[in-house]
Amino acid sequence: MSMPSLQAAAAEPPQRVRPVSRLATPEDDVFVEALQALAFGPGRFARTAFRIRERFPIDKSLSLIGEIGGKPVSSVWMTPISVGGINGYLLGPLATDPEYRGLGAGKLLVREACRLALARKDGEFVLLVGDEPYYGPLGFARTTLGAIEFPGPVDPARVLLHAPDPTLATRLAGPIAAFRPKARG
Repeated sequence: MSMPSLQAAAAEPPQRVRPVSRLATPEDDVFVEALQALAFGPGRFARTAFRIRERFPIDKSLSLIGEIGGKPVSSVWMTPISVGGINGYLLGPLATDPEYRGLGAGKLLVREACRLALARKDGEFVLLVGDEPYYGPLGFARTTLGAIEFPGPVDPARVLLHAPDPTLATRLAGPIAAFRPKARG
């Protein structure tokens, strides 16, 4: 009985399964809750972003699941909000199963959630509180420190904005408020 050589096995690169995104369904609720508990722990309920989602419901039509090889591994939510009378969306929480981090599922969800939200043409930005090294390459820029008023403490250096208008990150100011549906003409 001959054994395959290690060199032969090493010559064949492992198949990398690309992440895919899909809309979340009610069947995903248990997965999302468990993933957020794993990623953020019990302290997630005290976070300022959680307070925003308590006041303004998430948009289920923008809630996405990332899968790798058919297995759910990440999730993201979007909450319609307004700042200074301008409609937009709050992205988050974004969570990825620790065993699948670094494979692109989270970044795919950020790109896709932003694309879907801004394609609607009823919001002008996507806002989040996060790390610039991660989100900057995805099109997010720092906002003017302290200009956007959250209903609780946030590090103003971590408030980032993605918008088709690159000047909006420096101009957007005011408290986070309810999304204002546009009048249909």
